[in-house]
Amino acid sequence: MSTIAEPTEIAAKPQKGRGYDGHWTLVWQKFRRHRLGVAGGIVVILAYLVAAIPEFLAPVTLEAYNPAYSYAPPQALHWGRDDGEGWRFGPHVYAYTTEIDYNSGRRLFATDPETPINVGLFVEGEPYRLLGFIPTNRHLFGPVEVGQPFYIAGADRLGRDILSRTIYGARISMTIGLVGVALSLVLGILIGGVSGLVGGVTDNLIQRLIEFVQSVPSIPLWIGLAAAIPQSVPPLQVYFLITIILSVLGWTSLARVVRGRFLAMRSEDFVKAARLDGCGPVRIIFRHMLPSFLSHIIAVVSLAIPGMILAETALSYLGIGLRTPIVSWGVLLQEAQNVRTIASAPWLLLPGGAVIIAVLALNFLGDGLRDAADPYSD
Repeated sequence: MSTIAEPTEIAAKPQKGRGYDGHWTLVWQKFRRHRLGVAGGIVVILAYLVAAIPEFLAPVTLEAYNPAYSYAPPQALHWGRDDGEGWRFGPHVYAYTTEIDYNSGRRLFATDPETPINVGLFVEGEPYRLLGFIPTNRHLFGPVEVGQPFYIAGADRLGRDILSRTIYGARISMTIGLVGVALSLVLGILIGGVSGLVGGVTDNLIQRLIEFVQSVPSIPLWIGLAAAIPQSVPPLQVYFLITIILSVLGWTSLARVVRGRFLAMRSEDFVKAARLDGCGPVRIIFRHMLPSFLSHIIAVVSLAIPGMILAETALSYLGIGLRTPIVSWGVLLQEAQNVRTIASAPWLLLPGGAVIIAVLALNFLGDGLRDAADPYSD
């Protein structure tokens, strides 16, 4: 008598890379195919690396100046020269020769081919504290002999190196966008989440507040709030106050996005299932609801960071934001307000180029992350 074999049960084994971890693996694979996003991410990482260790990357410190080289033009970098005994290969610049133009009263600079200044990597220079606590005097590049004039990107009116000050300015300009967006993200998710989940009178009051903030022109509001900071406030406190001002004005768009998505999703089956499973409101919001529209949050945040950088640059450029001795790209661009100065020293616009590169890189990175996190994209 033949027997019918019982069907064997196949044990369901958890597979690595499925579920939540698998989602982020898929996001990473999609992001790698976005070439502009990857390029923007590399530039952003490099920019924040510069912001972390500007003392090591800059040829000189912020305190270095020499009035004898006021508005000195950029020195061209050469890679070889004939020193009379043969051809010698190595990076170097030429020293300046100066003369006074008695018609305009300006000092004119020219290069002196007879006086080369050797340039090297990991050279000794002015002492500083790396990361604020490691004493050293090594710089990534600069003149081999300490004290020689080295202005590869030109000098300002006080004879300060523009390249070094632009590198130092990355610390303030890049971090003020990051900190400001972090505060805006917390406010937007918190206030927008409360508005979408609670509804009723609370929702109406929050939405009227958002509409009022958005109806006020941003630049006059920034100017009014920034001008309210007393001149006696220390520069470090001004930095934090400007960050808070930009954050208070930047949370409204994200709160609208969060509120709309919460209203649409609070009746979804997976939210009801989470409630039946005993999940609390906090777990439902951060574990189930927020990840489902992560691409929208990434889109808003990616556009908010360059917006914060541009806002700080504009306020500092107008003289109502950060002030010296704090060094940011906006503070450095104050030197370029005079048309005559720009005509005679266009290298003062170098911090503006840094702003453009940082903003474009952040936008490209945000586009790549948004497309990668979108579950409906290919």
